[in-house]
Amino acid sequence: MTKPPRTTGAPPTASAPIQEMRAFNRFYTNLIGALDYSRHLYVPYTLTESRVLYELAHAPHTDAADLRVALSLDAGYLSRLLARFERDGLVERAPSVPDPRRQRITLTARGRDAAELLEERSREAVGALVAEVPAAERTRLTAALRTVRGILDGGGTARRRRSVRLREPEAGDLGWIVQRNAALYAAEYGWNTDYEGLVARIVADFAQDHDPHLERVWIADLDGRPVGSVMCVRDESPGTARLRVLLVEPDARGLGIGDQLVGACVEFARKVGYRELVLWTVDVLAAARSIYQRHGFVLVGQQPHRAYGADLVGQDWRLPLHDRTA
Repeated sequence: MTKPPRTTGAPPTASAPIQEMRAFNRFYTNLIGALDYSRHLYVPYTLTESRVLYELAHAPHTDAADLRVALSLDAGYLSRLLARFERDGLVERAPSVPDPRRQRITLTARGRDAAELLEERSREAVGALVAEVPAAERTRLTAALRTVRGILDGGGTARRRRSVRLREPEAGDLGWIVQRNAALYAAEYGWNTDYEGLVARIVADFAQDHDPHLERVWIADLDGRPVGSVMCVRDESPGTARLRVLLVEPDARGLGIGDQLVGACVEFARKVGYRELVLWTVDVLAAARSIYQRHGFVLVGQQPHRAYGADLVGQDWRLPLHDRTA
């Protein structure tokens, strides 16, 4: 009989996660050059400044207090940073509409250009890093990164809400919009391929010919995967924009993603000078209608019709923009 191993009371592996995480932090920091962020991305901003620009670019409504909490920044430091951004013409500050005691921060055109440059340089830097990973290993790498984020995130709704971000579409995202619209509406409402054809035409028209200053697509990203989308495109009527193909994945509903997407579309349409924003939907989409109503859309007409293999009531909604500016 062998003697049992001697123990000290604590499991031998109790400190292993701490040691491994610290080792990984040192490894990854050196790998991406985070300690010399501006030099590697060739931009005149520190890592913290870049994080602030990133948050402002991906959150349609940002108050200074929320920004401070989201990034865990000292209030005085953030105030000085925003003051510098304001002097450089990157941001504008104004009282928040819901609560004038709070300060609303908005990127200017120059600020959005700076944020887009940062995004582009960051993608290039990470892309160069990933390019060195053998193609067969990239799937494992992606899964491992998601696993780490999922475990440390803890699964709490409040924390998951903060991980939702709105971004520009990347390669494959426009195709994803078509595929997910077709699959979801077939599964939930029994719609046939006529609807897939409609979405495919809408997306193809945008991809082939759109004005980036007046038309835009947002992808809602949750934990590194697309879970929602919306489009803002020019309508046939002068001065009118149209909201199209709002979508939120079933497992991401209840996190306010649809509200964020519609809010981004409304703010963009107002900011670029449209006089009104319109949309067409059907009566069975009750959750979407509630979101539209919260943002001030008004039902202006409806009519029964047959579409996508189902009997539906089509509805036209309208949001005047010129009388809602603040």
